[in-house]
Amino acid sequence: MPSLFDQLELGDILLRNRVILAPMTRSRADGQGVVNSSARKYYAMRSDAGLLITEGINVGPMSAAFDRTPGIWTEAQVDAWREVVDDVHRAGGRIVAQLWHGGRASARGLLNGRHPLSPSGVNDDLESLQVWALLANGSYVRIAATDSKEMTSEEIEGAIAEFRDAAANAMRAGFDGVEVHGANGYLIHEFLSPTLNRRTDRFGGSIDARSLLVREIISAISDVVPSGRIGLRLSPLAHYNNVRDPAPIETYASLIAWINECALAYVHIADTNAWVGEPDLRQLIEMFRPAYRGSLILNGGIAPNHAEELVNSGRADAVAFGRLFLANPDLLQRIRLGGPYNAAFKEGAYGGDDHGYLDYPRLDDVAETAPEKSTS
Repeated sequence: MPSLFDQLELGDILLRNRVILAPMTRSRADGQGVVNSSARKYYAMRSDAGLLITEGINVGPMSAAFDRTPGIWTEAQVDAWREVVDDVHRAGGRIVAQLWHGGRASARGLLNGRHPLSPSGVNDDLESLQVWALLANGSYVRIAATDSKEMTSEEIEGAIAEFRDAAANAMRAGFDGVEVHGANGYLIHEFLSPTLNRRTDRFGGSIDARSLLVREIISAISDVVPSGRIGLRLSPLAHYNNVRDPAPIETYASLIAWINECALAYVHIADTNAWVGEPDLRQLIEMFRPAYRGSLILNGGIAPNHAEELVNSGRADAVAFGRLFLANPDLLQRIRLGGPYNAAFKEGAYGGDDHGYLDYPRLDDVAETAPEKSTS
């Protein structure tokens, strides 16, 4: 019976345990999408995890949904990520780059005045889209999404090429692999939904046609990254960014059948609705565990004791922790001891300086600063 602390082979990547750092947007890149130097410490501090999955990395200049998020299409961006990866590897960790295109969840202010890209230009629900930006006063706030435009065939092919090039750049930077972000209402997820994808060309209509974008992205990435180093993140039931798929079970049953033929390193399922107190983890497990033959990572508000049960039972091969890992850089030590766990700060999740980024106390720090008990 496996445990959270057993080794795991995710395709070609050998993990020393099954505790995963989930991808979390931190929005601390500069105005050119270059991840800041503090990111080296942030990821290295968590390198005892079996695998680190980076925050979403924009594959091109049209993909940003959050301001100050990093990219990987310029040499400066690649060089900065190389330093992060080198520090993680020196600490004995493994790290993959999550490749991201925000699609319609964006605003012209983040895209140099250009309209966000989407499958069909559906804009009836802009108030539901999560777009965030850094104000001049230093506050990081939600801003209004702006109308998206239907992608041309050339723009779709361009996005596929951006994913391929981003994956190649990630491998040049030394990453152990890549994760394709197909979740949370971003571009790939939008194409999968018949509500948002109303195209009549080869990328729209049937389930197979709506999944063509993700299939072609993974195929293109496979030209530059071995399939055993490619993961795919999905959130079939997510309400986040209002994808509104009326039949997700049918949509993803078809996709799983294709994924089984690809020999990917893993599929990473996000229970995004758990963020707002409406967990769907049981249904997601029922959708994937019987049908998907590969390694399955689960994520979404999962407590450590529940994670251990999921791995023990075989319902998950590994569990990814987000906010808990954000607030507890020494999460593995705390899990072994049964806690205690820091709570996440109310400020500092997005943007700003190192507060809420590098200043969460470790157990060792607490022990060193604790007053000595009197023996009298």
